[in-house]
Amino acid sequence: MTTMQRSARFWDRIADRYARTPVADEATYRTKLRVTREYLRANMEVLELGCGTGSTALVHAPAVRRLLAVDVSARMLEIARRKADAAGAGDLEFRQAGIEDFEAPDACFDAVLAHSVLHLLEDRDAAIRKVHRLLRPGGLFVTSTPCLGDFLRIFRLVGPLGHALGLIPMVRVFTAAELEASLAAAGFRTEHRWQPGRRKALFIVARK
Repeated sequence: MTTMQRSARFWDRIADRYARTPVADEATYRTKLRVTREYLRANMEVLELGCGTGSTALVHAPAVRRLLAVDVSARMLEIARRKADAAGAGDLEFRQAGIEDFEAPDACFDAVLAHSVLHLLEDRDAAIRKVHRLLRPGGLFVTSTPCLGDFLRIFRLVGPLGHALGLIPMVRVFTAAELEASLAAAGFRTEHRWQPGRRKALFIVARK
């Protein structure tokens, strides 16, 4: 079984509980939504990677021409589609895929969103390069990422054990500086950077 398949099984298993769990920091989440909306335009085609149960996609879809939201978990997407149907969001498309196996032509999106995703991938740098390839010139990459290397380095040791036991998904430990270096190396220029606390996710809007 591949790492992506194991991840899909994990998220399928917890999807219903995840959908019922309130956002841990509603004020921070709302700020990220607001900042993102300031960059979105009505003619944009947007991709969201790791969309989960679709809450963020539902907020942003009305502001753009098209929003495609993908996730590895079939159960997460079932819940997302149900929420979209209830909201009458007929122009919002959901598709099952991971970042690694998602296929689309080069330079076909104006913005890519990836929240709480990059630390769950085997190869962060490859994913960031792929996002860069998928974006049109001047396109935006909006990401919010826990950088555990800045405050929870012990997770490098305990994380693999928890993943092997099926208790948690695979989690990569890196610092904010390492993440920002990956973005720069791929050709991104940071336009907005916000981290509301040392133990909070780093929110970045970067431009190709």
